[in-house]
Amino acid sequence: MNVIRFSDLCAQGKAGGQRVFIRADLNVPQDAAGAITEDTRIRASVPCIQMALDAGAAVMVTSHLGRPTEGEFKPADSLAPVARRLGELLGREVPVIANWVDGVAVQPGQLVLLENCRVNKGEKKNNEELAKKMAALCDIFVNDAFGTAHRAEGTTYGIAQFAPIACAGPLLAAEIDAITKALAHPKRPLVAIVAGSKVSTKLTILKSLSANVDQLIVGGGIANTFMLAAGLKIGKSLAEADLVNEAKAVIEAMKARGADVPIPTDVVTAKTFSADAKAEVKAATEVQDDDLILDIGPETAKKLAQQLKLAGTIVWNGPVGVFEFDAFENGTKVIAQAIAESDAFSIAGGGDTLAAIAKYGIEKDVGYISTGGGAFLEVLEGKTLPALEILTKRAAG
Repeated sequence: MNVIRFSDLCAQGKAGGQRVFIRADLNVPQDAAGAITEDTRIRASVPCIQMALDAGAAVMVTSHLGRPTEGEFKPADSLAPVARRLGELLGREVPVIANWVDGVAVQPGQLVLLENCRVNKGEKKNNEELAKKMAALCDIFVNDAFGTAHRAEGTTYGIAQFAPIACAGPLLAAEIDAITKALAHPKRPLVAIVAGSKVSTKLTILKSLSANVDQLIVGGGIANTFMLAAGLKIGKSLAEADLVNEAKAVIEAMKARGADVPIPTDVVTAKTFSADAKAEVKAATEVQDDDLILDIGPETAKKLAQQLKLAGTIVWNGPVGVFEFDAFENGTKVIAQAIAESDAFSIAGGGDTLAAIAKYGIEKDVGYISTGGGAFLEVLEGKTLPALEILTKRAAG
Protein backbone atom coordinates (compact mmCIF):
# COMPACT_ATOMS: atom_id res chain seq x y z
CA MET A 1 0.00 0.00 0.00
CA ASN A 2 1.70 3.16 -1.21
CA VAL A 3 1.07 6.26 0.93
CA ILE A 4 3.11 9.38 1.66
CA ARG A 5 4.67 9.00 5.11
CA PHE A 6 4.97 11.96 7.46
CA SER A 7 8.28 10.59 8.75
CA ASP A 8 9.70 10.88 5.20
CA LEU A 9 8.47 14.48 4.84
CA CYS A 10 10.15 15.38 8.15
CA ALA A 11 13.38 13.62 7.18
CA GLN A 12 13.38 15.58 3.91
CA GLY A 13 12.93 18.87 5.78
CA LYS A 14 9.52 19.47 4.18
CA ALA A 15 7.57 20.00 7.43
CA GLY A 16 9.61 22.88 8.87
CA GLY A 17 7.57 26.09 9.16
CA GLN A 18 4.49 24.31 7.72
CA ARG A 19 1.02 24.21 9.24
CA VAL A 20 0.52 20.54 10.14
CA PHE A 21 -2.97 19.21 10.95
CA ILE A 22 -2.88 15.83 12.74
CA ARG A 23 -5.98 13.67 13.06
CA ALA A 24 -5.19 11.54 16.11
CA ASP A 25 -7.27 8.97 17.97
CA LEU A 26 -7.54 10.39 21.48
CA ASN A 27 -10.90 8.77 22.24
CA VAL A 28 -10.05 7.47 25.72
CA PRO A 29 -12.30 6.05 28.47
CA GLN A 30 -13.29 8.43 31.29
CA ASP A 31 -15.00 7.96 34.63
CA ALA A 32 -18.16 9.76 35.78
CA ALA A 33 -16.08 12.76 36.90
CA GLY A 34 -14.41 13.02 33.48
CA ALA A 35 -11.01 11.68 34.63
CA ILE A 36 -9.16 9.54 32.08
CA THR A 37 -9.07 5.91 33.20
CA GLU A 38 -6.79 4.49 30.47
CA ASP A 39 -4.43 6.58 28.33
CA THR A 40 -2.91 4.12 25.80
CA ARG A 41 -4.26 6.02 22.80
CA ILE A 42 -2.88 9.34 24.04
CA ARG A 43 0.56 7.83 24.61
CA ALA A 44 0.43 6.18 21.17
CA SER A 45 -0.25 9.58 19.56
CA VAL A 46 2.76 11.33 21.13
CA PRO A 47 5.45 10.21 18.61
CA CYS A 48 3.64 11.84 15.67
CA ILE A 49 3.05 15.08 17.56
CA GLN A 50 6.66 15.17 18.78
CA MET A 51 7.89 14.46 15.23
CA ALA A 52 5.97 17.50 13.95
CA LEU A 53 7.26 19.75 16.76
CA ASP A 54 10.84 18.57 16.25
CA ALA A 55 10.51 19.40 12.56
CA GLY A 56 9.59 23.00 13.45
CA ALA A 57 5.99 22.81 12.27
CA ALA A 58 2.99 24.79 13.51
CA VAL A 59 1.02 21.86 14.94
CA MET A 60 -2.75 21.39 15.22
CA VAL A 61 -4.15 18.13 16.60
CA THR A 62 -7.77 17.02 16.77
CA SER A 63 -9.76 13.92 17.67
CA HIS A 64 -13.25 12.83 18.53
CA LEU A 65 -14.12 11.94 22.12
CA GLY A 66 -17.26 10.03 23.04
CA ARG A 67 -20.44 10.53 21.03
CA PRO A 68 -21.27 14.23 20.98
CA THR A 69 -24.25 15.71 19.15
CA GLU A 70 -23.12 17.71 16.13
CA GLY A 71 -23.54 21.44 16.61
CA GLU A 72 -24.27 21.10 20.35
CA PHE A 73 -21.07 21.31 22.37
CA LYS A 74 -21.34 20.25 26.02
CA PRO A 75 -18.55 20.44 28.65
CA ALA A 76 -18.54 16.63 28.85
CA ASP A 77 -17.50 16.53 25.17
CA SER A 78 -14.37 18.60 25.74
CA LEU A 79 -10.86 17.40 24.98
CA ALA A 80 -9.59 19.42 28.00
CA PRO A 81 -8.76 16.28 30.08
CA VAL A 82 -6.89 14.89 27.06
CA ALA A 83 -4.96 18.18 26.69
CA ARG A 84 -3.87 17.97 30.34
CA ARG A 85 -2.61 14.39 29.93
CA LEU A 86 -0.94 15.24 26.61
CA GLY A 87 0.74 18.22 28.28
CA GLU A 88 2.13 15.97 31.02
CA LEU A 89 3.54 13.54 28.43
CA LEU A 90 5.05 16.28 26.26
CA GLY A 91 6.24 18.48 29.12
CA ARG A 92 4.44 21.58 27.81
CA GLU A 93 1.09 23.29 28.09
CA VAL A 94 -1.40 22.26 25.40
CA PRO A 95 -4.06 24.93 24.78
CA VAL A 96 -7.51 23.76 23.64
CA ILE A 97 -9.09 25.78 20.83
CA ALA A 98 -12.89 25.82 20.34
CA ASN A 99 -14.78 26.98 17.22
CA TRP A 100 -11.70 26.43 15.09
CA VAL A 101 -13.10 25.57 11.66
CA ASP A 102 -12.90 29.13 10.27
CA GLY A 103 -9.32 29.75 11.37
CA VAL A 104 -6.57 28.86 13.86
CA ALA A 105 -3.66 31.06 14.96
CA VAL A 106 -0.67 28.79 15.51
CA GLN A 107 3.02 29.54 14.94
CA PRO A 108 5.94 27.21 14.08
CA GLY A 109 7.02 25.37 17.24
CA GLN A 110 3.56 25.80 18.81
CA LEU A 111 1.02 23.05 19.52
CA VAL A 112 -2.74 23.44 19.92
CA LEU A 113 -5.47 20.87 20.45
CA LEU A 114 -8.57 21.57 18.38
CA GLU A 115 -11.77 20.81 20.27
CA ASN A 116 -13.74 17.58 19.67
CA CYS A 117 -14.07 17.33 15.88
CA ARG A 118 -17.37 15.44 16.01
CA VAL A 119 -19.09 18.53 17.41
CA ASN A 120 -18.63 20.17 13.99
CA LYS A 121 -21.74 20.02 11.81
CA GLY A 122 -21.12 17.76 8.84
CA GLU A 123 -18.17 15.84 10.33
CA LYS A 124 -19.76 12.39 10.36
CA LYS A 125 -21.34 12.74 6.92
CA ASN A 126 -18.11 14.13 5.44
CA ASN A 127 -19.63 17.44 4.34
CA GLU A 128 -17.55 18.86 1.48
CA GLU A 129 -17.78 22.50 2.61
CA LEU A 130 -16.52 21.54 6.09
CA ALA A 131 -13.73 19.41 4.59
CA LYS A 132 -12.52 22.29 2.40
CA LYS A 133 -12.50 24.70 5.37
CA MET A 134 -10.43 22.27 7.43
CA ALA A 135 -8.06 21.62 4.53
CA ALA A 136 -7.49 25.38 4.24
CA LEU A 137 -6.11 25.40 7.80
CA CYS A 138 -3.04 23.36 6.87
CA ASP A 139 -0.20 22.73 4.47
CA ILE A 140 0.13 19.07 5.49
CA PHE A 141 -2.64 16.78 6.71
CA VAL A 142 -1.47 13.79 8.76
CA ASN A 143 -3.81 10.89 9.53
CA ASP A 144 -2.51 9.02 12.56
CA ALA A 145 -5.85 7.56 13.70
CA PHE A 146 -6.13 3.94 12.55
CA GLY A 147 -9.04 3.40 14.96
CA THR A 148 -11.21 5.64 12.75
CA ALA A 149 -9.79 4.55 9.37
CA HIS A 150 -12.93 2.55 8.53
CA ARG A 151 -15.03 5.72 8.56
CA ALA A 152 -15.23 8.29 5.76
CA GLU A 153 -15.66 11.43 7.88
CA GLY A 154 -14.56 15.03 7.54
CA THR A 155 -11.32 14.66 9.51
CA THR A 156 -10.49 11.17 8.21
CA TYR A 157 -11.38 11.44 4.51
CA GLY A 158 -12.66 14.85 3.38
CA ILE A 159 -9.72 16.91 4.60
CA ALA A 160 -7.34 14.38 2.98
CA GLN A 161 -9.03 15.04 -0.38
CA PHE A 162 -8.41 18.78 -0.30
CA ALA A 163 -5.27 19.38 1.83
CA PRO A 164 -2.16 20.37 -0.19
CA ILE A 165 -0.41 17.21 1.09
CA ALA A 166 -2.10 14.22 2.78
CA CYS A 167 0.02 11.57 4.49
CA ALA A 168 0.12 8.81 7.10
CA GLY A 169 1.52 9.39 10.58
CA PRO A 170 3.87 6.85 12.22
CA LEU A 171 1.08 4.99 14.05
CA LEU A 172 -1.04 4.61 10.91
CA ALA A 173 2.04 3.67 8.84
CA ALA A 174 2.94 0.97 11.38
CA GLU A 175 -0.59 -0.47 11.12
CA ILE A 176 -0.32 -0.52 7.31
CA ASP A 177 3.05 -2.29 7.50
CA ALA A 178 1.83 -4.87 10.03
CA ILE A 179 -1.36 -5.63 8.10
CA THR A 180 0.58 -5.98 4.84
CA LYS A 181 3.09 -8.30 6.50
CA ALA A 182 0.37 -10.45 8.09
CA LEU A 183 -2.21 -10.63 5.30
CA ALA A 184 -0.80 -9.47 1.97
CA HIS A 185 2.64 -11.12 2.17
CA PRO A 186 2.48 -13.58 5.09
CA LYS A 187 5.17 -16.06 6.01
CA ARG A 188 3.43 -19.45 5.91
CA PRO A 189 1.77 -21.24 7.54
CA LEU A 190 -0.69 -18.42 8.25
CA VAL A 191 -2.91 -19.18 11.26
CA ALA A 192 -5.90 -17.03 12.22
CA ILE A 193 -7.68 -17.18 15.57
CA VAL A 194 -11.18 -15.75 15.36
CA ALA A 195 -13.22 -15.98 18.53
CA GLY A 196 -16.16 -14.25 20.11
CA SER A 197 -19.75 -14.77 21.06
CA LYS A 198 -21.40 -14.66 17.64
CA VAL A 199 -20.67 -16.12 14.21
CA SER A 200 -23.01 -13.52 12.68
CA THR A 201 -20.77 -10.59 13.66
CA LYS A 202 -17.67 -12.27 12.22
CA LEU A 203 -19.09 -14.37 9.39
CA THR A 204 -17.67 -12.18 6.63
CA ILE A 205 -14.27 -12.28 8.39
CA LEU A 206 -14.39 -16.08 8.59
CA LYS A 207 -15.31 -16.34 4.90
CA SER A 208 -12.59 -13.91 3.84
CA LEU A 209 -9.92 -15.63 5.93
CA SER A 210 -10.98 -19.11 4.80
CA ALA A 211 -9.73 -18.20 1.31
CA ASN A 212 -6.29 -17.19 2.58
CA VAL A 213 -5.24 -18.86 5.84
CA ASP A 214 -3.72 -22.30 6.37
CA GLN A 215 -5.52 -22.83 9.63
CA LEU A 216 -8.56 -21.14 11.12
CA ILE A 217 -8.91 -21.54 14.88
CA VAL A 218 -12.38 -20.67 16.18
CA GLY A 219 -13.25 -20.04 19.81
CA GLY A 220 -16.01 -18.88 22.15
CA GLY A 221 -19.60 -18.97 20.92
CA ILE A 222 -18.26 -19.17 17.36
CA ALA A 223 -16.59 -22.53 18.16
CA ASN A 224 -19.89 -23.81 19.57
CA THR A 225 -21.61 -23.10 16.26
CA PHE A 226 -18.80 -24.93 14.43
CA MET A 227 -19.18 -27.87 16.85
CA LEU A 228 -22.86 -28.04 15.87
CA ALA A 229 -21.78 -28.01 12.23
CA ALA A 230 -19.49 -30.98 12.98
CA GLY A 231 -22.45 -32.91 14.44
CA LEU A 232 -21.54 -32.45 18.11
CA LYS A 233 -23.98 -31.63 20.92
CA ILE A 234 -23.34 -28.39 22.80
CA GLY A 235 -26.05 -28.47 25.49
CA LYS A 236 -27.37 -25.00 26.30
CA SER A 237 -24.18 -23.24 25.16
CA LEU A 238 -24.23 -19.95 23.31
CA ALA A 239 -24.45 -20.66 19.56
CA GLU A 240 -26.31 -19.68 16.39
CA ALA A 241 -28.05 -22.79 15.08
CA ASP A 242 -29.37 -20.90 12.04
CA LEU A 243 -25.78 -20.34 10.85
CA VAL A 244 -24.68 -23.98 10.95
CA ASN A 245 -24.74 -24.19 7.13
CA GLU A 246 -22.54 -21.09 6.92
CA ALA A 247 -20.08 -22.71 9.32
CA LYS A 248 -20.12 -25.90 7.22
CA ALA A 249 -19.37 -23.81 4.12
CA VAL A 250 -16.30 -22.29 5.83
CA ILE A 251 -15.10 -25.79 6.87
CA GLU A 252 -15.57 -27.06 3.28
CA ALA A 253 -13.81 -24.01 1.77
CA MET A 254 -10.83 -24.64 4.02
CA LYS A 255 -10.82 -28.39 3.29
CA ALA A 256 -10.86 -27.73 -0.47
CA ARG A 257 -7.57 -25.84 -0.05
CA GLY A 258 -6.00 -28.54 2.11
CA ALA A 259 -6.45 -26.34 5.17
CA ASP A 260 -8.60 -26.96 8.22
CA VAL A 261 -10.74 -25.64 11.07
CA PRO A 262 -9.75 -27.64 14.19
CA ILE A 263 -12.90 -28.63 16.12
CA PRO A 264 -12.38 -28.93 19.92
CA THR A 265 -11.90 -32.52 21.14
CA ASP A 266 -12.47 -31.56 24.76
CA VAL A 267 -14.19 -28.65 26.49
CA VAL A 268 -14.66 -27.04 29.91
CA THR A 269 -18.31 -26.89 30.95
CA ALA A 270 -20.42 -25.56 33.81
CA LYS A 271 -24.10 -25.63 34.69
CA THR A 272 -24.32 -21.85 35.18
CA PHE A 273 -22.55 -18.80 33.75
CA SER A 274 -20.78 -17.41 36.81
CA ALA A 275 -17.27 -16.89 38.18
CA ASP A 276 -17.83 -19.45 40.95
CA ALA A 277 -19.49 -22.13 38.78
CA LYS A 278 -17.98 -25.62 39.09
CA ALA A 279 -15.82 -26.30 36.02
CA GLU A 280 -15.80 -29.75 34.44
CA VAL A 281 -13.43 -30.94 31.72
CA LYS A 282 -15.05 -33.43 29.37
CA ALA A 283 -14.70 -34.89 25.90
CA ALA A 284 -16.48 -32.86 23.22
CA THR A 285 -18.67 -35.94 22.58
CA GLU A 286 -19.92 -36.04 26.19
CA VAL A 287 -21.57 -32.61 26.58
CA GLN A 288 -24.86 -32.91 28.48
CA ASP A 289 -28.11 -31.12 27.60
CA ASP A 290 -27.78 -28.77 30.61
CA ASP A 291 -24.09 -27.96 30.05
CA LEU A 292 -22.64 -24.59 29.09
CA ILE A 293 -19.33 -24.76 27.20
CA LEU A 294 -17.20 -21.91 28.59
CA ASP A 295 -13.71 -22.82 27.35
CA ILE A 296 -11.77 -25.24 25.19
CA GLY A 297 -10.34 -28.19 27.09
CA PRO A 298 -6.66 -28.70 28.00
CA GLU A 299 -6.12 -31.36 25.29
CA THR A 300 -7.49 -29.02 22.59
CA ALA A 301 -5.50 -26.07 23.98
CA LYS A 302 -2.28 -28.13 23.94
CA LYS A 303 -2.83 -29.21 20.30
CA LEU A 304 -3.56 -25.66 19.18
CA ALA A 305 -0.52 -24.34 21.07
CA GLN A 306 1.72 -26.81 19.23
CA GLN A 307 0.30 -25.66 15.88
CA LEU A 308 0.78 -21.99 16.80
CA LYS A 309 4.41 -22.60 17.68
CA LEU A 310 4.98 -23.90 14.12
CA ALA A 311 3.19 -20.96 12.43
CA GLY A 312 4.91 -18.40 10.24
CA THR A 313 2.26 -15.72 10.81
CA ILE A 314 -0.52 -15.48 13.43
CA VAL A 315 -3.56 -13.19 13.33
CA TRP A 316 -5.45 -13.09 16.64
CA ASN A 317 -8.91 -11.66 17.27
CA GLY A 318 -10.79 -12.80 20.32
CA PRO A 319 -10.26 -14.96 23.45
CA VAL A 320 -11.29 -18.64 23.09
CA GLY A 321 -13.17 -18.87 26.39
CA VAL A 322 -14.58 -16.83 29.26
CA PHE A 323 -11.07 -15.82 30.33
CA GLU A 324 -12.41 -13.23 32.80
CA PHE A 325 -13.42 -16.18 35.03
CA ASP A 326 -10.33 -17.99 36.40
CA ALA A 327 -11.91 -21.45 36.02
CA PHE A 328 -12.41 -20.86 32.28
CA GLU A 329 -9.25 -18.96 31.34
CA ASN A 330 -6.91 -21.87 30.57
CA GLY A 331 -7.61 -22.05 26.82
CA THR A 332 -6.98 -18.34 26.25
CA LYS A 333 -3.96 -18.38 28.59
CA VAL A 334 -2.33 -21.36 26.78
CA ILE A 335 -2.95 -19.79 23.37
CA ALA A 336 -1.60 -16.40 24.54
CA GLN A 337 1.56 -18.09 25.87
CA ALA A 338 1.97 -20.12 22.65
CA ILE A 339 1.76 -16.92 20.58
CA ALA A 340 4.32 -15.31 22.89
CA GLU A 341 6.71 -18.26 22.47
CA SER A 342 6.20 -18.68 18.71
CA ASP A 343 8.76 -17.37 16.24
CA ALA A 344 5.86 -16.30 14.01
CA PHE A 345 5.05 -12.68 13.23
CA SER A 346 1.86 -12.04 15.20
CA ILE A 347 -0.72 -9.29 14.92
CA ALA A 348 -3.53 -8.97 17.46
CA GLY A 349 -6.53 -6.65 17.70
CA GLY A 350 -9.92 -6.17 19.34
CA GLY A 351 -10.78 -5.00 22.86
CA ASP A 352 -11.10 -8.44 24.51
CA THR A 353 -7.91 -9.62 22.82
CA LEU A 354 -6.00 -6.61 24.19
CA ALA A 355 -7.43 -7.33 27.65
CA ALA A 356 -6.16 -10.93 27.43
CA ILE A 357 -2.72 -9.75 26.24
CA ALA A 358 -2.56 -7.39 29.23
CA LYS A 359 -3.78 -10.06 31.67
CA TYR A 360 -1.05 -12.51 30.63
CA GLY A 361 1.66 -9.86 30.26
CA ILE A 362 2.69 -10.77 26.71
CA GLU A 363 2.64 -7.26 25.18
CA LYS A 364 6.35 -7.41 24.29
CA ASP A 365 6.00 -10.85 22.69
CA VAL A 366 3.27 -9.95 20.18
CA GLY A 367 4.67 -8.67 16.88
CA TYR A 368 2.09 -5.91 16.52
CA ILE A 369 -0.89 -4.90 18.65
CA SER A 370 -3.49 -3.05 16.59
CA THR A 371 -5.06 0.05 18.13
CA GLY A 372 -8.22 -0.13 16.01
CA GLY A 373 -11.14 -2.38 16.94
CA GLY A 374 -13.66 -1.90 14.11
CA ALA A 375 -10.95 -0.93 11.62
CA PHE A 376 -8.93 -4.07 12.42
CA LEU A 377 -12.00 -6.27 11.89
CA GLU A 378 -12.79 -4.62 8.56
CA VAL A 379 -9.22 -5.26 7.37
CA LEU A 380 -9.67 -8.94 8.30
CA GLU A 381 -12.88 -8.91 6.24
CA GLY A 382 -10.81 -7.88 3.25
CA LYS A 383 -12.35 -4.42 3.03
CA THR A 384 -10.47 -1.35 1.86
CA LEU A 385 -10.59 1.26 4.62
CA PRO A 386 -11.74 4.70 3.36
CA ALA A 387 -9.01 6.65 5.19
CA LEU A 388 -6.29 4.46 3.65
CA GLU A 389 -7.94 4.54 0.23
CA ILE A 390 -7.84 8.36 0.04
CA LEU A 391 -4.20 8.49 1.24
CA THR A 392 -3.27 5.96 -1.46
CA LYS A 393 -5.07 8.06 -4.09
CA ARG A 394 -3.27 11.22 -2.95
CA ALA A 395 0.11 9.44 -3.01
CA ALA A 396 -0.58 8.41 -6.61
CA GLY A 397 -1.17 12.08 -7.50
